[in-house]
Amino acid sequence: MRLRDFPEEELFLQGSAACQGCPGSAALRVAFKALGRETILCVIASCTSVLQSPFPVSALNLPTLNMAFATGGATASGLTAAADRLVARGTFKEKPTILVWAGDGGTYDIGIQALSGAAERNTDFIYVCYNNEAYSNTGTQRSGATPYAAWTSNTTRGKDEWRKDVAQIMVAHGVPYVATASLAYPTDMYRKFAKAKEIKGTRYIEIQAPCPPGWKFPSAHTIKVARMAVQSGMWMLYEHEGGKTTYTAGTQRIIQGQSKLLPVEEYLRAQGRFRHLFSPEKDEERIGEIQGRINHIFETLQFTHKMKEHIMDIELAPPR
Repeated sequence: MRLRDFPEEELFLQGSAACQGCPGSAALRVAFKALGRETILCVIASCTSVLQSPFPVSALNLPTLNMAFATGGATASGLTAAADRLVARGTFKEKPTILVWAGDGGTYDIGIQALSGAAERNTDFIYVCYNNEAYSNTGTQRSGATPYAAWTSNTTRGKDEWRKDVAQIMVAHGVPYVATASLAYPTDMYRKFAKAKEIKGTRYIEIQAPCPPGWKFPSAHTIKVARMAVQSGMWMLYEHEGGKTTYTAGTQRIIQGQSKLLPVEEYLRAQGRFRHLFSPEKDEERIGEIQGRINHIFETLQFTHKMKEHIMDIELAPPR
């Protein structure tokens, strides 16, 4: 799959109310191309509630419901039940894709209970968290997704806690499909949405969404920052299906030794939300903690990859 192979139809229209460089806009555009017109969108209170533009015009060319923060899983359950009933009656020839679109506030914190309940029931829908790592729409307050040491409006010296990992929480639920994605790797993202569309049950996709005003970088650098997140190991790309995790795109290349980890300091310096780690003096301790965690994860993954290759070599070797 190449960018030129993406469908030409645009279901995310021009003239949205999004900020310049908005990651949510780019993610919606790719997701809509992969899922197609037979999709019902449920937007949980977030930046997307605003960027879609006010009534009577909208940038979202799909049936759309706007719902409260805590209701993602519950709303999806109701929509799925209604769609199943309409198919049984013959009103719908085929069941549309039910797509919940939520930020990290409506996923990691306020919405996790309803999401967990729907996942435990294996409700048939796709849940997307576009993770801008803060409550960006209400003043950039910390969320459960905010990374360690990051500035927010209520963690002005840097957050003391490490972020939750909701994608892995969803893996623990045993749902059919979990994936992470990045704006810097659009073909990888498109493929994951297209795959999720063909799977039944609860599917969870989490997209890192670098936010120019919240993360304090120029709006033209959204894709650059997203790419640096993957290259530095601060954001990992994978999919989990059938009990197996497969690393993809930039993360896969690092694990396989085709590219090297970018020093995390370069990623942190690209964003004003980490400025306090470098001024008035460099915070070697916290930067070292972040780099140390990443190194440990990738050393483990690289060792596992090499062991698998060694086992394959043994299995393929001719008998003596």
